[in-house]
Amino acid sequence: MTLRIFLSILPVLAMVAASAQQHPAQPKASSRPNIVMIAIDDLNDWVEPLGGHPQVQTPAMAGLAQRAVTFTNAHCQAPLCNPSRTSLMTGLRPGSTGVYGLAPWFRTLPEFQDRVTMPQYFHQHGYRTLIGGKIFHGPYGRGKDSAAECDVLGPSASVGVRPEHKIIPPTPGGNHALMDWGTFDHRDEDKGDWKVASWAVDQLEQMPDEKPFFLSVGFFLPHVPCYATQKWFDLYPEDSLQLPKIVADDREDTPLSSWYIHWDLPEPRTKWLLENDQLQPLVRAYLASISFVDSQVGRVLAALEASPYADNTIVVLWSDHGYHLGEKAISGKNSLWARSTHVPLIFAGPMIEGDRKCDQPAELLDIYPTLASLAGLPQPEGVEGLSLAPQIQDVTAKRSRPAICTHNAGNHSICDQRWRYIVYADGSEELYDRNSDPDELNNLLSDQTRPAELTAVIERLRGWLPAEDRPLATGSAHRILEKRADGFYWQGKKIDPQSPPLGDPVMQ
Repeated sequence: MTLRIFLSILPVLAMVAASAQQHPAQPKASSRPNIVMIAIDDLNDWVEPLGGHPQVQTPAMAGLAQRAVTFTNAHCQAPLCNPSRTSLMTGLRPGSTGVYGLAPWFRTLPEFQDRVTMPQYFHQHGYRTLIGGKIFHGPYGRGKDSAAECDVLGPSASVGVRPEHKIIPPTPGGNHALMDWGTFDHRDEDKGDWKVASWAVDQLEQMPDEKPFFLSVGFFLPHVPCYATQKWFDLYPEDSLQLPKIVADDREDTPLSSWYIHWDLPEPRTKWLLENDQLQPLVRAYLASISFVDSQVGRVLAALEASPYADNTIVVLWSDHGYHLGEKAISGKNSLWARSTHVPLIFAGPMIEGDRKCDQPAELLDIYPTLASLAGLPQPEGVEGLSLAPQIQDVTAKRSRPAICTHNAGNHSICDQRWRYIVYADGSEELYDRNSDPDELNNLLSDQTRPAELTAVIERLRGWLPAEDRPLATGSAHRILEKRADGFYWQGKKIDPQSPPLGDPVMQ
């Protein structure tokens, strides 16, 4: 269908959509688009469609963007796997569920035990639903009640083959087994992501025709350990590798509480990376892992293109959050700056004009209602995201609110097209002009004053802060920060700013 014809029938489509809201009779299965949802773990904006690293090679994602709308200003709801994925799949913000850490699984909470997730919603509307790899966090959704989550459950996410011994030196914070990167003698076929891609290819080749399908494919890399075969490292030669911009005193204008939200973690700080000559190896391994996982995305997309479903399938690709590679004195996630919150979000499919970019703020929370809109289904009840269908139709269409990210109760960042405003649970603040300071190096509120010309900006963005955050859900654990009457507690232990872990210079 040409763009002209599509635009000419938009009023008709709008009437049909309005009618569907009042009379939710479903379209015939054969007329409904299929959906392939591709999730990538810990992938920041270092992909070609976003230009986050000048040397990155992601031809599959670049090819997808050529026939898609890429949201260049998309952000996660939480810079951590479980709360981010819980939010995306349930349509609820972390502050609405109380799920802020790597535990609990939201189904263990009585009030959310029957919450309809995205795959369940599409199942209710006649779709065959399939989940392979990492869609929910870790083993969640794979227990005795897994049949309630989807129709077909594929392989779980995994690292795959590992070296006999860790490649890098012992790291602070317990020398965690996941803290490793590099290459060793193995094959691409030995990796967990290869197995997930192979499963997805098999499903596309053998898919029954009686129902439309919703196929979810979740890849593990570039999550640590960042292992890839040598050919992917060869794409990024050591002698020409470009490292991210790292400013030695970058944290001097951030409040003390900016350290609290990643107080004590296994991910090494930049100081350790530099002292142990591991910054370049980490960056190289991260890039190599991105290119490998891009090749697996390519395998799935090639299988879709070769299938009978190529012309009637929506593809959405996203990452659950970003990742620091030395910026802001840390590696890993667990921050409210762009390196942690900014993520790829790409939509392709029938009647989506390709090779377009939208710089309106978007949230991963929006995926659920957007896919419902694109599939011609009624909007799911009780979701807190907004459909991005208006921006997919017209990339200049204004969005009514900014993107909001939360990391533990009371800590939020608010992003519109220009500004990032951060407020922490103790009331301390940061503000960055992303037009003039895209790397977010200059906190405009560092001297605890509010320049008069910024007052209106701050008040407008503050208006989007949640009125109240739900307390920690029962069973909360792992990377949990809690404000109590006598101070802040990390993992149940009171924080002593005079004794920071990992050599952090928090008292400068």
